[in-house]
Amino acid sequence: MAALARPTIINDLPDVILSNIITAVSDVRSRNAAALVCRKWLVLERATRTSLTLRGNIRDLFMLPTCFRSVTHLDLSLVSPWGHPLLPPRAASNSILIAHLLRHAFPIVTSLIVYARSPHTLQFLPVQWPHLKYIKLVRWHQRPQLASGDEFNLLFQGCPQLGSLDLSTFYCWTDDIPPALELNPLVAGNLTVFNLMNASFSEGFKTDEIRVITKCCPNLKELKLACMFDPMYIGFVGDEALVCISTNCPKLTVLHLADTSTLSNCRTDPDEEGFTTDDAKFSVSTLIEVFSGLSLLEELVLDVCNNVRDSGPALEILNTKCPKLRSLKLGQFHGVSMPIGSKLDGVALCQGLKSLSIRNVGDLDDMGLIAIGRGCSRLAKFEIQSCKKITMRGMRTLASLLWKSLVDVRISCCKNLGASSSLKALEPIQERIQRLHIDCVWDSVEEIENINGVEYGFDLNKTNGGEASTHGNGFGDTFGSMDDDIMFNRNKRCKYEEDNSHGNGFGGRTWDRLQYLSLWIGVGDLLTPLAAAGLEHCPNLEEIKIRVEGDCRLWSKPSERAFGLSTLLRYHKLVKMHLDCGDIIGYAHTAPSGQMDLSLWERFYLFGIGTLNLKELDYWPPQDRDVNQRSLSLPAAGLLQECITLRKLFIHGTAHEHFMMFLLRIPDLRDVQLREDYYPAPENDMSTEMRSDSLSRFEAALNRRQICD
Repeated sequence: MAALARPTIINDLPDVILSNIITAVSDVRSRNAAALVCRKWLVLERATRTSLTLRGNIRDLFMLPTCFRSVTHLDLSLVSPWGHPLLPPRAASNSILIAHLLRHAFPIVTSLIVYARSPHTLQFLPVQWPHLKYIKLVRWHQRPQLASGDEFNLLFQGCPQLGSLDLSTFYCWTDDIPPALELNPLVAGNLTVFNLMNASFSEGFKTDEIRVITKCCPNLKELKLACMFDPMYIGFVGDEALVCISTNCPKLTVLHLADTSTLSNCRTDPDEEGFTTDDAKFSVSTLIEVFSGLSLLEELVLDVCNNVRDSGPALEILNTKCPKLRSLKLGQFHGVSMPIGSKLDGVALCQGLKSLSIRNVGDLDDMGLIAIGRGCSRLAKFEIQSCKKITMRGMRTLASLLWKSLVDVRISCCKNLGASSSLKALEPIQERIQRLHIDCVWDSVEEIENINGVEYGFDLNKTNGGEASTHGNGFGDTFGSMDDDIMFNRNKRCKYEEDNSHGNGFGGRTWDRLQYLSLWIGVGDLLTPLAAAGLEHCPNLEEIKIRVEGDCRLWSKPSERAFGLSTLLRYHKLVKMHLDCGDIIGYAHTAPSGQMDLSLWERFYLFGIGTLNLKELDYWPPQDRDVNQRSLSLPAAGLLQECITLRKLFIHGTAHEHFMMFLLRIPDLRDVQLREDYYPAPENDMSTEMRSDSLSRFEAALNRRQICD
């Protein structure tokens, strides 16, 4: 009898346990595969699917899935054709029908993301779900000609229980927000999350608008605002606005205030000192008052465009008045860390921080950076940008101090930290770091050290080549005896590896845990020196982002035939790439004599991409600002079709229909979309690059193909 007993299989598990197992699976393709096992698994998978992103064409309503009845988070912002109105503005009856069909298919939605190009979408869609609590609106096209606040009045009237509103990628005006909040006090009073960090705002919110927003929304816990800090403008944000925020919204746990100029991707000049002509018009005493009134803060961003001088005393208050603070970003703050002897000050006293970002701090030097490493010993993420006085020596010491916790580092636009010196500085955490950004400024470690007069092995017990002092004002006294022993042993190990390394100054260790790499590179420069700079072995690198910036009109032609994407072949697990050439400026049409147009530059940057085993690719074509055009060229389409392993391809620009048809030669390509997600998105829908019929024909041809899996 025992021999005839049926073996135990996974389906013998109780439905509750099996349901919990399937719920724990987050990868969409894995969930889809699980749903194909048997009908029982299909039912359990559909019953536990709470998030869904629709990518089909809105005209194919008969294909709208009706089996995802448990979905609470619905994303409609990527429905094809991208950027076109989800609900037809000229046919109200059709708009109502589509809205009802969506409600029938997904009856319990509480979180919605939608591309709202026309006000009809806000009028007919959100009202279908009376319990809607979270909405994110997306729009890159121009705002419709309506009175200020009319669009948001439609939204607020249909969503009485709204608690979270995200407008970070919704093209609108700043004066649209306050009138709508004043006309809908109940909805405004319910809001706990409000994201207004929008790069499309030309000037940002002024003091009067911030006063109205915070007064109408007293229960906010998260507030993100794009502001105007420049005192040259009327209504700039200063003492009064900051006090209004802390007084009217004392429950805030997340506060982001950033000047609109900092939201763009423009790179600053590394040679700048970090100081601006004018100072910001808020005092240190005001900052202390604000921090004292926001005792629940966990995340704070103050990214200003003008000098905030002598900020150290205000930042010291954060440690005592905001004990829950874990993430801090500061821009244009000076005096953040000015240690004297062994005494820590400023931001170095915020010992609970796990994430710290510093930008344009003109007086931050290596000693201040080391003090931050001593005081903020729990940092897992550190970003430094445009700090001219920081050298490889200080950054390396910071990495040594934080070697147990630091896994995410961004080094950008620092004059003394090019690619080689940045990677050399991060050697102490080379085996632990998971995410990294560096600038591809191809320097030499030996050259940097000769300029600054430092050696490879920086001993924390020495300063400027001399012995450490045993007195309170000596550098050696800034570290306890135990720290001295640990750091001395670690430095001896690094020194041994350097002595036994190859000519590039890097040891044999690999970047074992590095999974994400972000690179900035100037137009015309090559990617090929990347491995020689120190990133030769990255066995687990899965995703890379490359951003190219510059004016190619200043170049007659590149120095080589190819940019160097083939150098990435050494990263065998690389499957995702973001290639952002959107900040390359050139001639879209006929270039002057002796110049190359953008099609030839695209060929330069995409040459060799077919040799990589990529599964997903996001590509931003270069632009011609004179005609507001970012279009895929013929050479680019021909090179992209060689990526035979691609499954997802998103082109952040436009393309002609016959160029898109080249992509059908990629055998496993499953998801393709054109997204004009930049301000302002082109309005001319009559060109062959943007017609919805052209896109629909391409998608139909793509969907007719047989995909092996």
